[in-house]
Amino acid sequence: QVQLVESGGGLVQAGDSLRLSCVASGRDFIPYAMGWFRQAPGKEREFVAGIDWSGRSKNYADSVLGRFSISRDNAKKMVSLQLNSLKPEDTAVYYCAAPSDSARFESSRFPAAYWGKGTLVTVSS
Repeated sequence: QVQLVESGGGLVQAGDSLRLSCVASGRDFIPYAMGWFRQAPGKEREFVAGIDWSGRSKNYADSVLGRFSISRDNAKKMVSLQLNSLKPEDTAVYYCAAPSDSARFESSRFPAAYWGKGTLVTVSS
């Protein structure tokens, strides 16, 4: 069973930075793309960023392009999300996501099959 554990959320001011991390366990890490989603209060969960298995292909939502950066460390089975120039509208629970067991070597944008429990990011104005 795949487990995803996020860390790094917190309360920051507009313009500040945060770094979120997600450690995966339960299966091989390298063949799978990884991603981040978020859910703001009263809104649906939305895609934020994805990275393919090799780390060479990355995909971002328009709302975070140029401010957020996704990366992965295959040796540590970790995917990270660097959040810069944070805005109050970035306030949300951020979830780490992974594709299904059969979806090996997928692109950086994939249907999520596994989710972490989430980490809260709150940006004050």
